[in-house]
Amino acid sequence: MAREGSTSSPDATGPERPRDSLLVPVHEPVLLAEVVQLLAPEEGARILDLTVGAGGHASSLRERAGASGLLVGVDRDAEVLEIARRRLAATPGARVELIAGSFGALAELRARLPSSAYDCVLLDLGVSSWQLDLPERGFSFRRDGPLDMRMDRGSELTAERLVNECSVEELRRIVAEFGEERYAARVAAAIVEARRSRRLDSTARLAAIVRAALPPQPAQRIDPATRTFQALRIAVNRELEALRDFLGRFELVLARGGRLAVISYHSLEDRQVKNAFRERAREGDYEPLTRRCLTPAEAEIERNPRSRSARLRGLRRLREEERR
Repeated sequence: MAREGSTSSPDATGPERPRDSLLVPVHEPVLLAEVVQLLAPEEGARILDLTVGAGGHASSLRERAGASGLLVGVDRDAEVLEIARRRLAATPGARVELIAGSFGALAELRARLPSSAYDCVLLDLGVSSWQLDLPERGFSFRRDGPLDMRMDRGSELTAERLVNECSVEELRRIVAEFGEERYAARVAAAIVEARRSRRLDSTARLAAIVRAALPPQPAQRIDPATRTFQALRIAVNRELEALRDFLGRFELVLARGGRLAVISYHSLEDRQVKNAFRERAREGDYEPLTRRCLTPAEAEIERNPRSRSARLRGLRRLREEERR
């Protein structure tokens, strides 16, 4: 999902979105200038956006590839793919193909791609603003909705199933591991106690339960429920598993001389990316494009508060003659 104003924090403020999913949302993609500069698509480039979302990054990359180029956009969310289709149809540039699929199943996905290798590959993690701002998708506690949180609405596991069917020990593990919540045991116990009287089925009720379970913290920057919602979303969508799979085999789609850019939104993701890129560079087949992660400037954060936690890293696959 190319994240126009995306974030891993469902409490972050942002502009209201049209409820009609057929409307094309207009948002500034996170770190757009930095992504374009890092991937540096040339005329005729083959571009693979594995989280195309509403097509924000893809539009700019496609334009630079020109009419002789190819842009392939992939997303797990069939609804957001339709938004990308409409947005990209209104912009000039490379030929476009859109595919429903997951970057976490790269071996299977590769067989469905129109090209076997790409000059520019982009992965933008987290939740898109379009998903976040629709209450019925259940990602955010800012607007009450069902406890869903699925990026792919065809999958069976929902947040409602997790909070109502997991043991207290499993809930504690999920909240501690994926949310890095120091009071995970208190949160898990409160959820299990609350569901004894009535099944948990709304984001607002869950958020209230989590807030009540946590001790008051002075001058908190984020809502106390943020980490628990992040943890459940990661568990529902198996996000870290998908990222781990991708980082272990992205050479399946990255051409020699090709560039890969990954935007992450919390330390669990960024740590995986940093370590994987460092290991690939150490092996001698890749070179880093970023010494440190790139972050949004203050001006971008002011325009789009949801970009504040974004971290961008890049890697280039060496050509055969460049390998040591």
